[in-house]
Amino acid sequence: MIRGVLVKSFWESNLPTLLFGIALFLVMAILTFVIPQLQKEIGQALAQLPFAKSFLAALLGIDVDQEMTAQVLQSVVWVHPAVLALVWAHEIVFCTRIPAAEIDRGTIDVLLGLPVSRRSLYVAETLMWLATGCVVLAMGSAGYFVSAQRILPELRPGLDRVLMVLANLFGVYVAVGGLAFLVSACNSRRGPAIALVFTLVLASFLLTFLARFWTPAQQLEFLSVLHYYQPAQVLRTGNLPVRDLAALGLAGALAWTAGCEVLARRNICTV
Repeated sequence: MIRGVLVKSFWESNLPTLLFGIALFLVMAILTFVIPQLQKEIGQALAQLPFAKSFLAALLGIDVDQEMTAQVLQSVVWVHPAVLALVWAHEIVFCTRIPAAEIDRGTIDVLLGLPVSRRSLYVAETLMWLATGCVVLAMGSAGYFVSAQRILPELRPGLDRVLMVLANLFGVYVAVGGLAFLVSACNSRRGPAIALVFTLVLASFLLTFLARFWTPAQQLEFLSVLHYYQPAQVLRTGNLPVRDLAALGLAGALAWTAGCEVLARRNICTV
């Protein structure tokens, strides 16, 4: 029966997944192609505008007083708000399907009437969420690699470092998705569930940004998911961020587990 649930989930989510994947492909391809050509202009702006330097430091999570090489500058591609927004939008839309969207549409009774437990439904949705996430990120990475071929080999980061950044981004995907599953399990309306998760991830982005300028925010920066996602540091050092991956994975797993228990135990009434 789990197979049937997976098939149902696939047919309901394949078109949105494809559209988000295409959008991420185009955005990353454009950014990868354009940013290296602006290296000189960016360097001049940083020299003349101190605020621009602070803004870029907040975006990349590194000290831009160090040399901004072409390779490190490409980390902008991986932390650009458009890229993060597309990744988050995909998983938030997907992870709020059960139970929030089903209750909202009044179809949860039919779904729960299937000879399969609530936990099994939750696990099946999780497997499809992880699979579609891999597809979206793979399409986005394809856009990056297609445009990166136009860059001189000595000016682009090695494949191993790019894969480390991709692993770090997938860790962010897991953490935010786990939160979205928990929020969905606690809500009976999809709209408020989506709005709440988007608010939380935007607050996370804002907290990371403010931590570069405001001392009180620095004390709370550990609560931001982006505190554990620093592709510029990975591209610069070539070290896999094991602690960051562990923190993101643990946060996502705890939120996902809590969501599973809430769904399994809550009283769902559509009347």
